Amino acid sequence: MNERIEKVFSLSEDSTKRFFPEKLNWQWGQALYLYALSLIDKERKENRYTEYLKRYYDHHMKKGYRVDTSDTAAPALGAFYLYHELGEEKYKSVVDRVRDYFSTTPKILEGMPNHLGTGIESYIYPKSIWVDSMMMYGVFASWYAKATGDKELMEFALKQPALFAKYLMDEEDNLFYHCYWTSFKTHYPRKKLYWGRGNGWVMASIPLFIEYFPEGEQKEFTIDLFKKVAKALLSYQREDGYYETVFNKPGKTYTESSATMLIASGWFYGYYKGWLSKEYYDAAIKAFNAVVDDFEIKNGLLSMTKISAPTSAIPLIPYFVYKITPRGNDWHYGLAAAFFAALNYKKCLEKK
Repeated sequence: MNERIEKVFSLSEDSTKRFFPEKLNWQWGQALYLYALSLIDKERKENRYTEYLKRYYDHHMKKGYRVDTSDTAAPALGAFYLYHELGEEKYKSVVDRVRDYFSTTPKILEGMPNHLGTGIESYIYPKSIWVDSMMMYGVFASWYAKATGDKELMEFALKQPALFAKYLMDEEDNLFYHCYWTSFKTHYPRKKLYWGRGNGWVMASIPLFIEYFPEGEQKEFTIDLFKKVAKALLSYQREDGYYETVFNKPGKTYTESSATMLIASGWFYGYYKGWLSKEYYDAAIKAFNAVVDDFEIKNGLLSMTKISAPTSAIPLIPYFVYKITPRGNDWHYGLAAAFFAALNYKKCLEKK
Protein backbone atom coordinates (compact mmCIF):
# COMPACT_ATOMS: atom_id res chain seq x y z
CA MET A 1 0.00 0.00 0.00
CA ASN A 2 1.02 3.62 -0.50
CA GLU A 3 3.39 4.60 2.30
CA ARG A 4 1.66 7.91 2.99
CA ILE A 5 -1.70 6.18 3.39
CA GLU A 6 -0.07 3.83 5.85
CA LYS A 7 1.35 6.84 7.64
CA VAL A 8 -2.16 8.23 8.08
CA PHE A 9 -3.32 4.90 9.47
CA SER A 10 -0.35 5.03 11.84
CA LEU A 11 -1.53 8.49 12.85
CA SER A 12 -4.95 7.06 13.66
CA GLU A 13 -3.35 4.45 15.90
CA ASP A 14 -1.10 6.99 17.61
CA SER A 15 -4.00 9.38 18.13
CA THR A 16 -5.87 6.81 20.22
CA LYS A 17 -2.78 6.58 22.42
CA ARG A 18 -2.67 10.34 22.76
CA PHE A 19 -6.34 10.87 23.64
CA PHE A 20 -8.21 8.89 26.28
CA PRO A 21 -11.78 8.42 24.99
CA GLU A 22 -13.27 9.37 28.36
CA LYS A 23 -11.57 12.77 28.04
CA LEU A 24 -13.14 13.59 24.66
CA ASN A 25 -15.96 16.12 24.72
CA TRP A 26 -19.46 15.47 23.44
CA GLN A 27 -18.95 17.72 20.42
CA TRP A 28 -18.72 17.70 16.65
CA GLY A 29 -14.94 17.50 16.31
CA GLN A 30 -14.62 14.48 18.54
CA ALA A 31 -17.73 12.95 16.92
CA LEU A 32 -16.22 13.12 13.43
CA TYR A 33 -12.96 11.70 14.73
CA LEU A 34 -14.76 8.68 16.18
CA TYR A 35 -16.86 8.27 13.03
CA ALA A 36 -13.70 8.31 10.91
CA LEU A 37 -12.13 5.65 13.15
CA SER A 38 -15.22 3.50 12.61
CA LEU A 39 -14.83 3.91 8.84
CA ILE A 40 -11.23 2.74 9.08
CA ASP A 41 -12.38 -0.36 10.92
CA LYS A 42 -15.13 -0.96 8.39
CA GLU A 43 -12.81 -0.55 5.40
CA ARG A 44 -10.08 -2.74 6.86
CA LYS A 45 -12.55 -5.29 8.24
CA GLU A 46 -11.20 -4.89 11.75
CA ASN A 47 -12.53 -4.02 15.18
CA ARG A 48 -9.39 -2.21 16.22
CA TYR A 49 -11.24 0.88 17.47
CA THR A 50 -14.52 -0.63 18.69
CA GLU A 51 -13.59 -0.60 22.37
CA TYR A 52 -12.30 2.94 22.03
CA LEU A 53 -15.69 4.09 20.69
CA LYS A 54 -17.58 2.14 23.33
CA ARG A 55 -15.57 3.69 26.14
CA TYR A 56 -16.43 7.17 24.81
CA TYR A 57 -20.17 6.51 24.60
CA ASP A 58 -20.30 4.57 27.87
CA HIS A 59 -18.66 7.50 29.63
CA HIS A 60 -21.06 10.11 28.26
CA MET A 61 -24.15 7.95 28.70
CA LYS A 62 -23.26 7.63 32.36
CA LYS A 63 -22.26 11.28 32.76
CA GLY A 64 -25.10 12.79 30.70
CA TYR A 65 -24.93 14.55 27.36
CA ARG A 66 -26.77 17.22 25.42
CA VAL A 67 -28.45 17.03 22.01
CA ASP A 68 -29.63 20.58 21.33
CA THR A 69 -27.53 21.80 18.39
CA SER A 70 -26.30 20.41 15.09
CA ASP A 71 -22.87 20.04 16.65
CA THR A 72 -24.10 18.03 19.64
CA ALA A 73 -26.15 15.80 17.32
CA ALA A 74 -23.02 14.75 15.43
CA PRO A 75 -22.02 12.02 17.95
CA ALA A 76 -24.95 9.99 16.61
CA LEU A 77 -22.65 8.90 13.77
CA GLY A 78 -20.42 6.74 15.93
CA ALA A 79 -23.33 5.53 18.06
CA PHE A 80 -25.22 4.42 14.95
CA TYR A 81 -22.15 2.54 13.77
CA LEU A 82 -22.00 0.63 17.05
CA TYR A 83 -25.72 -0.06 17.07
CA HIS A 84 -26.49 -0.64 13.41
CA GLU A 85 -23.22 -2.09 12.11
CA LEU A 86 -22.08 -4.02 15.16
CA GLY A 87 -25.40 -4.81 16.84
CA GLU A 88 -24.57 -3.09 20.13
CA GLU A 89 -28.13 -2.51 21.36
CA LYS A 90 -27.26 -0.27 24.30
CA TYR A 91 -26.26 2.61 21.99
CA LYS A 92 -29.69 2.75 20.38
CA SER A 93 -30.76 5.25 23.04
CA VAL A 94 -28.24 7.78 21.72
CA VAL A 95 -29.39 7.21 18.15
CA ASP A 96 -33.05 7.55 19.10
CA ARG A 97 -32.43 10.76 20.99
CA VAL A 98 -30.75 12.36 17.99
CA ARG A 99 -33.46 11.08 15.66
CA ASP A 100 -36.04 12.75 17.93
CA TYR A 101 -34.04 15.98 17.75
CA PHE A 102 -34.77 16.27 14.03
CA SER A 103 -38.51 16.12 14.73
CA THR A 104 -38.64 18.36 17.79
CA THR A 105 -36.07 21.11 17.24
CA PRO A 106 -37.55 24.36 15.87
CA LYS A 107 -37.10 24.89 12.12
CA ILE A 108 -36.12 28.28 10.75
CA LEU A 109 -35.81 27.97 6.98
CA GLU A 110 -37.73 25.57 4.75
CA GLY A 111 -37.64 22.88 7.41
CA MET A 112 -33.93 23.37 8.24
CA PRO A 113 -32.99 23.54 11.92
CA ASN A 114 -31.10 26.44 13.42
CA HIS A 115 -27.45 25.35 13.47
CA LEU A 116 -27.18 26.38 17.12
CA GLY A 117 -30.50 24.75 17.92
CA THR A 118 -31.86 25.57 21.35
CA GLY A 119 -28.52 25.52 23.11
CA ILE A 120 -27.16 28.46 25.06
CA GLU A 121 -25.18 29.41 21.94
CA SER A 122 -28.45 30.22 20.16
CA TYR A 123 -28.99 33.22 22.44
CA ILE A 124 -25.75 34.94 21.45
CA TYR A 125 -25.68 34.34 17.70
CA PRO A 126 -28.29 35.13 15.01
CA LYS A 127 -30.58 32.30 13.93
CA SER A 128 -28.74 30.76 11.03
CA ILE A 129 -27.80 27.75 8.98
CA TRP A 130 -24.11 26.90 8.70
CA VAL A 131 -22.24 25.03 6.01
CA ASP A 132 -20.85 22.81 8.78
CA SER A 133 -24.30 21.26 9.21
CA MET A 134 -23.97 19.39 5.94
CA MET A 135 -21.60 17.12 7.81
CA MET A 136 -22.89 17.52 11.36
CA TYR A 137 -26.49 16.44 10.78
CA GLY A 138 -26.86 15.76 7.06
CA VAL A 139 -24.74 12.64 6.85
CA PHE A 140 -26.41 10.97 9.81
CA ALA A 141 -29.88 11.86 8.52
CA SER A 142 -29.29 10.22 5.15
CA TRP A 143 -27.51 7.17 6.61
CA TYR A 144 -30.13 6.55 9.28
CA ALA A 145 -33.01 7.05 6.83
CA LYS A 146 -31.57 4.57 4.33
CA ALA A 147 -30.69 1.97 6.96
CA THR A 148 -34.01 2.06 8.81
CA GLY A 149 -36.43 2.90 6.01
CA ASP A 150 -37.40 6.14 7.76
CA LYS A 151 -39.32 7.88 4.94
CA GLU A 152 -39.83 11.12 6.84
CA LEU A 153 -36.13 11.53 7.56
CA MET A 154 -35.15 10.51 4.02
CA GLU A 155 -37.44 13.19 2.64
CA PHE A 156 -35.68 15.65 4.95
CA ALA A 157 -32.22 14.42 3.94
CA LEU A 158 -32.93 14.52 0.21
CA LYS A 159 -33.75 18.23 0.41
CA GLN A 160 -30.61 19.27 2.25
CA PRO A 161 -28.03 19.58 -0.58
CA ALA A 162 -30.35 21.76 -2.65
CA LEU A 163 -31.26 23.92 0.34
CA PHE A 164 -27.67 24.45 1.40
CA ALA A 165 -26.81 25.37 -2.19
CA LYS A 166 -29.78 27.74 -2.43
CA TYR A 167 -28.83 29.75 0.64
CA LEU A 168 -25.07 29.35 0.95
CA MET A 169 -23.59 28.86 -2.52
CA ASP A 170 -22.41 31.83 -4.55
CA GLU A 171 -24.12 31.65 -7.94
CA GLU A 172 -21.09 32.98 -9.83
CA ASP A 173 -18.26 31.19 -8.06
CA ASN A 174 -20.00 27.93 -7.07
CA LEU A 175 -18.41 28.14 -3.63
CA PHE A 176 -20.03 28.22 -0.21
CA TYR A 177 -20.30 30.94 2.39
CA HIS A 178 -19.98 30.11 6.06
CA CYS A 179 -23.58 30.72 7.10
CA TYR A 180 -26.94 32.29 6.29
CA TRP A 181 -28.69 34.60 8.75
CA THR A 182 -32.42 34.14 8.47
CA SER A 183 -33.39 37.40 10.20
CA PHE A 184 -31.28 39.42 7.75
CA LYS A 185 -32.07 37.16 4.77
CA THR A 186 -28.49 37.09 3.62
CA HIS A 187 -25.44 34.87 3.60
CA TYR A 188 -22.61 35.76 5.91
CA PRO A 189 -19.91 36.96 5.43
CA ARG A 190 -21.55 39.42 3.03
CA LYS A 191 -18.38 39.84 0.97
CA LYS A 192 -16.89 37.04 -1.07
CA LEU A 193 -14.88 35.31 1.63
CA TYR A 194 -14.67 31.56 1.20
CA TRP A 195 -13.66 29.75 4.34
CA GLY A 196 -11.50 26.75 3.50
CA ARG A 197 -12.79 24.19 5.97
CA GLY A 198 -16.40 25.14 5.23
CA ASN A 199 -15.98 24.29 1.58
CA GLY A 200 -14.06 21.23 2.68
CA TRP A 201 -17.14 20.08 4.61
CA VAL A 202 -19.11 20.35 1.37
CA MET A 203 -16.62 18.25 -0.58
CA ALA A 204 -16.31 15.58 2.10
CA SER A 205 -19.97 15.35 3.10
CA ILE A 206 -21.66 15.30 -0.30
CA PRO A 207 -20.20 11.88 -1.19
CA LEU A 208 -21.58 10.54 2.08
CA PHE A 209 -25.02 11.87 1.18
CA ILE A 210 -24.80 10.30 -2.26
CA GLU A 211 -23.92 6.91 -0.82
CA TYR A 212 -27.33 6.71 0.85
CA PHE A 213 -29.56 8.55 -1.60
CA PRO A 214 -31.89 6.49 -3.80
CA GLU A 215 -31.66 6.92 -7.56
CA GLY A 216 -33.62 9.92 -8.74
CA GLU A 217 -33.67 13.64 -9.34
CA GLN A 218 -32.25 14.64 -5.95
CA LYS A 219 -29.31 12.30 -6.27
CA GLU A 220 -28.52 13.56 -9.77
CA PHE A 221 -28.74 17.15 -8.51
CA THR A 222 -26.36 16.33 -5.67
CA ILE A 223 -23.82 14.71 -7.99
CA ASP A 224 -23.97 17.75 -10.27
CA LEU A 225 -23.53 20.05 -7.26
CA PHE A 226 -20.49 18.04 -6.21
CA LYS A 227 -18.92 18.43 -9.66
CA LYS A 228 -19.49 22.20 -9.66
CA VAL A 229 -17.84 22.72 -6.30
CA ALA A 230 -14.97 20.37 -7.17
CA LYS A 231 -14.25 22.38 -10.31
CA ALA A 232 -14.53 25.71 -8.56
CA LEU A 233 -12.00 24.67 -5.93
CA LEU A 234 -9.36 23.49 -8.38
CA SER A 235 -7.97 26.90 -9.27
CA TYR A 236 -7.42 27.90 -5.65
CA GLN A 237 -4.97 25.14 -4.78
CA ARG A 238 -1.52 26.48 -3.98
CA GLU A 239 1.59 25.30 -5.75
CA ASP A 240 2.65 23.42 -2.62
CA GLY A 241 -0.64 21.47 -2.62
CA TYR A 242 -2.25 23.24 0.33
CA TYR A 243 -5.32 25.41 0.65
CA GLU A 244 -5.39 28.56 2.74
CA THR A 245 -7.91 29.08 5.50
CA VAL A 246 -9.54 31.77 3.31
CA PHE A 247 -8.50 30.46 -0.04
CA ASN A 248 -9.64 33.33 -2.23
CA LYS A 249 -7.29 35.68 -0.38
CA PRO A 250 -4.02 34.05 -1.45
CA GLY A 251 -1.04 34.86 0.69
CA LYS A 252 -3.10 36.87 3.19
CA THR A 253 -4.06 34.17 5.69
CA TYR A 254 -2.25 30.85 6.20
CA THR A 255 -2.10 27.28 4.91
CA GLU A 256 -4.57 24.96 6.62
CA SER A 257 -4.43 21.17 6.66
CA SER A 258 -8.00 20.15 7.59
CA ALA A 259 -9.50 22.03 4.62
CA THR A 260 -6.82 20.60 2.35
CA MET A 261 -7.54 17.02 3.42
CA LEU A 262 -11.32 17.41 3.20
CA ILE A 263 -11.05 18.72 -0.35
CA ALA A 264 -8.63 15.94 -1.26
CA SER A 265 -11.07 13.40 0.18
CA GLY A 266 -13.84 14.68 -2.07
CA TRP A 267 -11.63 14.73 -5.15
CA PHE A 268 -10.47 11.16 -4.50
CA TYR A 269 -14.05 10.02 -4.16
CA GLY A 270 -15.11 11.80 -7.33
CA TYR A 271 -12.30 10.24 -9.29
CA TYR A 272 -13.05 6.82 -7.83
CA LYS A 273 -16.69 7.11 -8.94
CA GLY A 274 -15.72 8.29 -12.41
CA TRP A 275 -17.25 11.76 -12.04
CA LEU A 276 -13.95 13.65 -12.05
CA SER A 277 -10.99 13.46 -14.42
CA LYS A 278 -7.41 12.54 -13.60
CA GLU A 279 -6.63 16.24 -13.17
CA TYR A 280 -8.55 16.16 -9.88
CA TYR A 281 -6.94 12.91 -8.82
CA ASP A 282 -3.49 14.40 -9.34
CA ALA A 283 -4.50 17.51 -7.40
CA ALA A 284 -5.83 15.33 -4.58
CA ILE A 285 -2.55 13.41 -4.39
CA LYS A 286 -0.64 16.69 -4.30
CA ALA A 287 -2.82 17.95 -1.44
CA PHE A 288 -2.67 14.68 0.48
CA ASN A 289 1.11 14.39 0.15
CA ALA A 290 1.65 17.99 1.26
CA VAL A 291 -0.21 17.47 4.52
CA VAL A 292 1.21 14.03 5.29
CA ASP A 293 4.76 15.20 4.62
CA ASP A 294 4.26 17.83 7.33
CA PHE A 295 3.37 15.27 10.00
CA GLU A 296 5.78 15.44 12.90
CA ILE A 297 6.68 13.42 15.97
CA LYS A 298 5.33 14.92 19.16
CA ASN A 299 5.87 13.24 22.51
CA GLY A 300 6.90 10.08 20.68
CA LEU A 301 3.71 9.88 18.58
CA LEU A 302 2.79 10.97 15.07
CA SER A 303 1.09 14.35 15.00
CA MET A 304 -0.84 16.27 12.32
CA THR A 305 0.08 19.94 11.97
CA LYS A 306 -1.47 23.19 10.67
CA ILE A 307 -5.07 22.57 11.75
CA SER A 308 -6.99 25.77 12.44
CA ALA A 309 -8.93 25.99 15.68
CA PRO A 310 -12.77 25.99 15.71
CA THR A 311 -13.91 28.97 13.66
CA SER A 312 -17.08 31.07 13.61
CA ALA A 313 -18.15 33.88 11.29
CA ILE A 314 -18.20 36.58 13.95
CA PRO A 315 -20.49 39.54 13.18
CA LEU A 316 -18.76 42.63 11.76
CA ILE A 317 -15.27 41.14 11.64
CA PRO A 318 -15.45 37.74 9.87
CA TYR A 319 -12.26 38.10 7.83
CA PHE A 320 -10.27 39.27 10.85
CA VAL A 321 -11.46 36.24 12.84
CA TYR A 322 -10.56 33.85 10.01
CA LYS A 323 -7.14 35.44 9.84
CA ILE A 324 -6.30 35.35 13.55
CA THR A 325 -7.76 31.94 14.39
CA PRO A 326 -4.69 30.01 15.54
CA ARG A 327 -3.42 26.72 14.16
CA GLY A 328 -2.50 23.73 16.22
CA ASN A 329 -1.80 20.01 16.13
CA ASP A 330 -4.24 17.12 16.29
CA TRP A 331 -7.57 18.88 16.47
CA HIS A 332 -9.93 15.94 16.16
CA TYR A 333 -11.80 17.12 13.07
CA GLY A 334 -8.46 17.59 11.33
CA LEU A 335 -7.53 14.01 12.11
CA ALA A 336 -10.91 12.90 10.77
CA ALA A 337 -10.27 14.82 7.54
CA ALA A 338 -6.98 12.97 7.07
CA PHE A 339 -8.66 9.61 7.70
CA PHE A 340 -11.43 10.38 5.18
CA ALA A 341 -8.85 11.29 2.55
CA ALA A 342 -6.69 8.22 3.18
CA LEU A 343 -9.68 5.89 2.89
CA ASN A 344 -10.82 7.40 -0.41
CA TYR A 345 -7.25 7.42 -1.77
CA LYS A 346 -7.00 3.74 -0.85
CA LYS A 347 -10.18 3.02 -2.83
CA CYS A 348 -8.73 4.72 -5.89
CA LEU A 349 -5.55 2.66 -5.75
CA GLU A 350 -7.42 -0.58 -5.25
CA LYS A 351 -9.71 0.17 -8.19
CA LYS A 352 -6.74 0.90 -10.46
